[in-house]
Amino acid sequence: MRSQNAIFFKEKIMAAETIFSKIIRKEIPANIVYQDELVTAFRDIAPQAKTHILIIPNKLIPTVNDVTEQDEVTLGRLFTVAAKLAAQEGIAQDGYRLIVNCNKHGGQEVFHLHMHLVGGEPLGKMLDK
Repeated sequence: MRSQNAIFFKEKIMAAETIFSKIIRKEIPANIVYQDELVTAFRDIAPQAKTHILIIPNKLIPTVNDVTEQDEVTLGRLFTVAAKLAAQEGIAQDGYRLIVNCNKHGGQEVFHLHMHLVGGEPLGKMLDK
């Protein structure tokens, strides 16, 4: 049990700095389309649709499992910014998808909570199974 706790602790420390943290601080280039005191949104570097924007909390929250009641305002802002950006991108009326992956089996690659806003074309089925 002790070794599992050490691994968990190490992963949490490693998650303290992510590529998204550097984007928020503008230490590395990104096409930022929105930023305020709670969230930052930028275009995905490998878009999966005509519109593919990542919306992230400025505060590091590694996964959905790490969300607390203190994060409710920030999470609400993720959704209001998503709606605003969908309208600005001209995809609100035809529709779009919001995706949040959690941990390895959920497909999460960067351990800084993020929401994908994808649209601009028919997206097809969400899951093939």
